[in-house]
Amino acid sequence: MKYLVSVALGLMLSGIAATAHAQVLDKKGLTVEGARKVIAAAVAEAKNKNAPGGAIAVVDDGGNLMALERLDGTFAAAANISVGKARTAALFQKPTKAFEDIVNNGRTTMVALSDFTPLQGGIPITHEGQVIGGIGVSGAASAQQDEEIAIAGADALAARATSSTGAKSSSGITYIESKEVKAAFAKGAPLLEVDGYKVHASRRDVPGVAEVHTWETDVIYVLEGSATFVTGGTVVEGKVTEPGQIRGPSIQGGESHRIAKGDVIIVPNGVPHWFKEVKGPFLYFVVKPISPHGEGK
Repeated sequence: MKYLVSVALGLMLSGIAATAHAQVLDKKGLTVEGARKVIAAAVAEAKNKNAPGGAIAVVDDGGNLMALERLDGTFAAAANISVGKARTAALFQKPTKAFEDIVNNGRTTMVALSDFTPLQGGIPITHEGQVIGGIGVSGAASAQQDEEIAIAGADALAARATSSTGAKSSSGITYIESKEVKAAFAKGAPLLEVDGYKVHASRRDVPGVAEVHTWETDVIYVLEGSATFVTGGTVVEGKVTEPGQIRGPSIQGGESHRIAKGDVIIVPNGVPHWFKEVKGPFLYFVVKPISPHGEGK
């Protein structure tokens, strides 16, 4: 009899727990570390595009500010505008360009909504299909460039989600379908970022900034286009832009290489490098092994 009572009690408690669980959603959230990763990716993209300035804001899914970066040369109001774009993208769960288009097409009453900035340059940040925040950019060369920089920032987290959920893995093998690879090359985005290495589908249409990766080696395989690639020398006015990364406008000295489709070039960690001239679109795979002394190790 005691056994039957115990079983009945156990089933009842299990039912209560299952009912309680059914009434509560498992919700993803953006961490401060994640917000900084988004900002770092957006800043890197702004520098790669030689943006004249820009303010970059990241908010959580409730529109609360988590991180803000203002590049040199950015006009003062850009910070508030970037926060507004990020908040709009997060709260309404759509890119802000969609709302700018709606307003421009005549539905001007939408501007009466609170916490609403219908200007291109705001992108929702998603993880495993859930909106966990938003990024807004203001003050780059154009509204289109604002959005491109914001997309690069949002993709810094989305790429990790894609590699673990969109890819097909078995026994440690990762498979990424061609359509996902093509989409990544269309805008230039990471394909996979895990402990120990990264794989990027990189794209350049204009020259970039000089860089030094303290922990990462770049193994570059060119798929399309050509470029003048400088290695070695000294980064002019080099500054630490994020842990393990030094960037500056150019390289003094160094060795120039003309690289094109089919070429491979390997840049060890600690060696300055710079895409000085680009005939785009310039598409290239980059595999980045990370030194044991790198971040997260």
